[in-house]
Amino acid sequence: MVKVSSTDIIAVLRRFELAGDENVPRHIEQVKITNPEPLNTLVSFRYTKRHFYLLFDDNGLDDVDYVLRQIQTDKEDVVGEVLENPNDHLTTYALPFKGKDVYLFAVRSDKRRLDAELAERHPDTSRSTWQKHIKAGHVSVNGVVQLSPKADVTDSDSIAVDTPDAADYSEQTLPIIYIDDNVIVINKPVGVLTHAKGALNDEFTVGEFFRRYTTVGLETNRPGIIHRLDRDTSGVMIGARNAETATMLQKQFADRKTKKTYVAITNGVPKNDQARIDLPIGRNPTAPSTFRVDAKGKSAITDYTTLATDGVISMLQLKPLTGRTHQLRVHMKYINTPILGDRVYGIAADRLYLHAHKLEITIPTSDRRTFEAPVPVEFEKHFTVEA
Repeated sequence: MVKVSSTDIIAVLRRFELAGDENVPRHIEQVKITNPEPLNTLVSFRYTKRHFYLLFDDNGLDDVDYVLRQIQTDKEDVVGEVLENPNDHLTTYALPFKGKDVYLFAVRSDKRRLDAELAERHPDTSRSTWQKHIKAGHVSVNGVVQLSPKADVTDSDSIAVDTPDAADYSEQTLPIIYIDDNVIVINKPVGVLTHAKGALNDEFTVGEFFRRYTTVGLETNRPGIIHRLDRDTSGVMIGARNAETATMLQKQFADRKTKKTYVAITNGVPKNDQARIDLPIGRNPTAPSTFRVDAKGKSAITDYTTLATDGVISMLQLKPLTGRTHQLRVHMKYINTPILGDRVYGIAADRLYLHAHKLEITIPTSDRRTFEAPVPVEFEKHFTVEA
């Protein structure tokens, strides 16, 4: 018999990589402890609205059938799976904890949301993409089109998917700055997505444009893609036309061997004409699609230089030395000069005034090259552009 607290349960979930430091014992609910046999302990609980079991048992010997029999003493018709121990390089289930082997069982409810069921059956497509398919009328349950992603389904339901043919973007184009046998460099316009976020690709993206020029990633939504620009950011993007070049370029970005220069217009005036911002960035737990300066985040470094100011707004040259998501936008907000038109971290305008102006990188069969996308004419409404 083992004494088990909510703190112990959270600790085990962390070991199984289902909980993080932000999760605390109060997130564990409806705990029930039984002893199917004299020398083991079974714990039933709920976490993130899901039902789990922990079995503390040194006699399990990594036998899934044995573990299931112990759990069935609490719920005879239970459906689910014993989760693998992610800390073991071999495929095992037992995880050592406080001198005992512990097994984690995730219960699968007879009824599940339609979008969740589709995401599990087709893991290459995200749940959010399935939600779009459902709302668009592409999914039927038992022969009836279902428009609600929240609809309950069971294993006995017949689910059919009828997705439309892929859209034809062959007539759409993007401005090419440079192209050879290995790379393609474009000036991405504001509003164009770098790549689709799921299987439901309902708009023209940089990835779809690169698809005509590359042999890399053609089975994905990211053909030729090496790095990203946010939808609302314009400027230089480089793509790879073959696998060897993709590896070469990706390594340069990963090793910080590329040099990126942006031009931005900000609300406010920086305290110093030029400075380095060395502040880590992490995901904002209260708004998971956004980021913030966070001592526990990943290292993020930005150099800036003030090119011009009228005392109300400023034009800055920004040089990120790292490549964190939303890095420039978060850093500018933190020093009280949010980028003009930043609907997430600042105040909306006719566009996000952030432009990837230059990219210095080494490409195959060539010396170091700097590719440049002219600063958009919209910037000249505010300042004469000489960047």
